[in-house]
Amino acid sequence: MRRSTGAAAALALSLVGTAAGVGLGLLPQAAAVTPPVAFTADALPTWQPDGVVWALAEAGGTVFAGGTFSAVRPPEGGSGTEQPAVNFVALDAATGAPTSCRLSFTIASGTATVRALTLSPDKKTLYAGGYFGAVNGTPVSSLAAVDVATCTVKPSFRPAFAATVRALAVSGDTVYAGGDFLTVAGQPRERFAAVAASDGALKPFRADADEPGRAVEVTPDGRGVVLGGDFFTVNGTNSHALAVVDAASGALTKAYPNFIETNSVVKDIATDATGFYTANEGTGGGVFDGRIALDLSDFGQRWRDTCLGATQAVLPYQSVLYSASHAHDCSGVGEFPDGQRHHLLAQPTTGTGKLGWAPDTNDGIGEGIGPRVMAVASRGGAEYLWVGGEFTTVNGAAQQSLTRFASTGDTGAPTTPLASAASFRPGEVQVRWRTSLDLDDSTLTYRIHRGGAADPIATVTADSLFFKRPQASWTDTTVTPGQTYTYRVSATDAAGNTSALSATATVTVPQSADAYADRVRSDGAQLYWRYDDTVLPYAADSSAGGNQNGVHHNAPALRRTPAAVSGASTAIGFNGTDTRIYGDRRQTVGGSYSVETWFRTGTTRGGKLVGFGNNQARGSSQYDKHVYMTNDGRLVYGVYTGATRTITTSGAYNDNKWHHVVATQGPGGMALYLDGVQQGTLAVTTHENYAGYWHAGGDSLGGWPNRPTGEFWAGQLDETAVYGSVLSPAQVQNHYTLASAPADTVVRVTAAEDTYANAGAPDTNYGTSGSLAVRGTPLYQSHLRFDLPAAPAGTALKSAVLSVKTSTMSGAGTADTVSVVPVTGAWTESGTTYANRPALGGTAVGSFAGVPDGSAVHTTALSTAAVGAALGTGYGLALTGSGTDALWLWSSEAQANEGTPQLTLTFGAP
Repeated sequence: MRRSTGAAAALALSLVGTAAGVGLGLLPQAAAVTPPVAFTADALPTWQPDGVVWALAEAGGTVFAGGTFSAVRPPEGGSGTEQPAVNFVALDAATGAPTSCRLSFTIASGTATVRALTLSPDKKTLYAGGYFGAVNGTPVSSLAAVDVATCTVKPSFRPAFAATVRALAVSGDTVYAGGDFLTVAGQPRERFAAVAASDGALKPFRADADEPGRAVEVTPDGRGVVLGGDFFTVNGTNSHALAVVDAASGALTKAYPNFIETNSVVKDIATDATGFYTANEGTGGGVFDGRIALDLSDFGQRWRDTCLGATQAVLPYQSVLYSASHAHDCSGVGEFPDGQRHHLLAQPTTGTGKLGWAPDTNDGIGEGIGPRVMAVASRGGAEYLWVGGEFTTVNGAAQQSLTRFASTGDTGAPTTPLASAASFRPGEVQVRWRTSLDLDDSTLTYRIHRGGAADPIATVTADSLFFKRPQASWTDTTVTPGQTYTYRVSATDAAGNTSALSATATVTVPQSADAYADRVRSDGAQLYWRYDDTVLPYAADSSAGGNQNGVHHNAPALRRTPAAVSGASTAIGFNGTDTRIYGDRRQTVGGSYSVETWFRTGTTRGGKLVGFGNNQARGSSQYDKHVYMTNDGRLVYGVYTGATRTITTSGAYNDNKWHHVVATQGPGGMALYLDGVQQGTLAVTTHENYAGYWHAGGDSLGGWPNRPTGEFWAGQLDETAVYGSVLSPAQVQNHYTLASAPADTVVRVTAAEDTYANAGAPDTNYGTSGSLAVRGTPLYQSHLRFDLPAAPAGTALKSAVLSVKTSTMSGAGTADTVSVVPVTGAWTESGTTYANRPALGGTAVGSFAGVPDGSAVHTTALSTAAVGAALGTGYGLALTGSGTDALWLWSSEAQANEGTPQLTLTFGAP
C-alpha cells in the first residue's frame, strides 16, 4: 500500500469536523525530539472505533480509517457521543474527531471489512478494498472508488473481485490489488491484479501467486510493482513472500526464492526515494519477523533487522523507518533480549539500530497483535503520525484502535532518575543514577543538586534507550571528610520537560579510605554491586567506571545486616524463587576475567550465586562463567566450551556464615577460591562466546553437573564484583582479609526534640512549628536535643557534624555568625518558651560563619571531645546569632527537612 509522506494538496471541498472536537488547535513548534525522529511519543486524544482498524490513508488533512467496526466514540475524557461508523470513518488529522464524510461498507452475508485504502496521485479519489458488497447501498464487489470532495461512491468504477482485497496501490491510470481472489471480472487473476483507475476495467497485467497477496507497492519510477504475501511462486517461478514484477505486464523481474524463511510472510511494503521496506511475520520456530530494506537500483538487500515479534507495518518518513510490531527479542541485532513486547519502533532507513522513539500499545483484541497500520497526515503546519490496529491502550492509558503522534508539542517528561551516592575515600563523593527513560528523547540532561539547593552543582548529558539505560555518574571533589551531604538528580529532555527530583541520596565522607571498597576499585573492578541501595529497582555500580548498574527483578530484600564487610555496608537478600539482579549493559566477556562475591545461606536447594547469561528478566538460553551451589552446599564454578567444564569444592558452605568466593579464567586456565584459599584449578582457557548480561541471585542451570533443585539463590549476597583481568592469589587473599579490617562506622541521629524561643512572644511555644529561627537581637534562639548512641565496642568518636537546612522563605539565610552552644538544664519541645528557655553551657562547640540565602543543607563540625563526652546520653544544643539578621531553618516537623536537624557521628579505631 502506498503511504503518503508529504503535505497533501488542498481539496476543493474541505472535510471539516462536525462532531465535538477534542480542543487541540495548532500545536507550538518545539525542539521536541532527538533527531532524526520526527514525532513526539505523546499520544493525542483521538476518536476510537469499537473494533479493528486495518487500513489508513490521508488527503488534505483528513485521515480515512477502514477496518472491522461498527461505531466510533470520543476519546477517554472527551466530549461528544458515540456515532455509527460501519467499517469506515473519516477524521480530522489535527483534532482526531470525525468529519462529515460518512460511508458504510456492508455485505449481505458474512462480516464486511475494509482492509486497504489508498489515494489517487491527485488525492481526489479514495480507493477502498476489502470484503464488502455495497458502500452506502451502492453495489460494489470488494473494491470501490470514492470521490473525496463529495464523499460519494463512483458508480462508474465497477471492478468485480471474487474474494477479499487486502492491499492496494495506484500509479497513473492503474490500480493494483492483492488479496485472496482467484478471479476478477470472471477472468483468472490469482491473488494479484490490475484494473483501470477510471472505471475498474481489468488490465492484462498477470502476476499469479499460489497463496494470498498481502502487500503491493509501485516503485517510484512507476516501472515495477513490488508484491508481498504468503506465496511461494509468482507466475510459476519460485519466489517466496516477495517479488518484483513489471508494472505493465506483471512479468517477474526479480525473484526471491530463498530470501525469506519459508514459515514467514510479508505483511506490508513501503517505499521511499532510495528503496523499499518489508514488514514480515512468521509462525513457529526459526521464523523471520523483522524488517528488510532493499535498494531500488538492483532490488538487493541493504540491511535486515532480525527482531522477533511479527511486524505488521512499515513507514519510511524523513530518513526514519517507523514500524508496527510486537517486537520482543532484538538480541539478533545487538539490542534487547527476549522479554517484554514493544509495539512501535523507529530506526534509520540506512541501518538497524533503534532510535529514541518508543511509544507503546498493548496487544489488544482479536489476534492480539497490537498496531497494524500507519500513515502520516499534515494539517495546520504540523505533521501527525496516525497508528491503527487492535490495541486498547496507548502508553498505558485507555485508547482503542486509533492513536496519533504530532511533530510538535512534546509534553512528556523523562522518568525520575534513581540516584544514590557513595564515598570511598576522603575528599570525593560518587553521585550516580540509572539514566531516565524518555519515549522520544534519547539524549537527556541531568542536573545534580546538593544539599537541597535549587541551583544545580553540576550538569551531565547522557544517552539512554528503553532497552539500554546505563548508569551515569558525577564525582563531587568539593566535599569535607566527616561531613554528610545530600544529593538529588533530575532529568530534562530537548523540549525542556523536566522530571521530578530523585529521592534524596545521603552520604558521609569518610575520614579515611574504605579499605575494602577502595581496593576492589583499585584492582580494576568493571562492575561492583555493593548492595547499599535504598530504592528498587536500582543496583548501583560502585566501580571507578560506574556504568554497569544492575536492575532488581521481583524486589529482592534491600539493606540486609550484618553485611560481609565491616563498616556501614549492607547486603541483599534473595528468596530462592524468583528474585535476582540482572545487568543493564549487554556485553561480551574477554579471555581474562574474575568474578567475586560474598554469600551467606543455609539453603539445601542450592542455586546460582552469580553468572553470565544472554537474557535479563527471563531465563537465559546461553549461560556459563557462573558460580552455583549444589543442594549439599558445595560451590561449583563452570564455563562452557561445547561441554561443561567445572571446578567443585570438597567442602560445604551452607552454614549461615559469610563466605568469600572468587572465580578466575585467563591464559593460565581456571581457578576457584573460597575464603582466600585456592580450591582447585583447571587447564581451560576458553568459554562460550556470546553477548549477554551479568546476573546475581539466579539464572538458568539446565544441563550442568550436580544441578541444584533451585536455580534461584536463597540467601544473601554482598560486594559482587567483575574484573576484566585475572586476580592473583595475593589479591584474592587481600580482599578476604580487608573485609574484616576495622572500618569507620557512621551513625546519623536526627533531633529527638527541636523548638525555638522568640523574645517578641515570650510565652509562646513553637514546639509544633515546621520552622526554627536564630537571631541575636531581638532574640530568636533554637534548641535541639539528640539521643546519642554509645560508641561501638573498640571504637572512639572521630568526628561529629551538625546538619541544618534553610527554609524556602525569602532571606532565610544570614550574614551573621551562628554559634552552636551546649544547653544545660532540663527542657522539652512542648514546654519551652522564651520566658523559661534553658540556660546555655558556655563555650561554643561549633559555628556557621554565615549561611547564604536559598534553601539548602548546611553543615558544621562540632567539638569531638565535647560530643564524645556526651555519648550514650541526651545531648542538648542551642543555635544563637551574633546580630540582627535572622536565620530560618526547617525543623524536624517540616516535610522538606531532608532529615535535619541531624548529627552525623563517625566512629573508628581509637
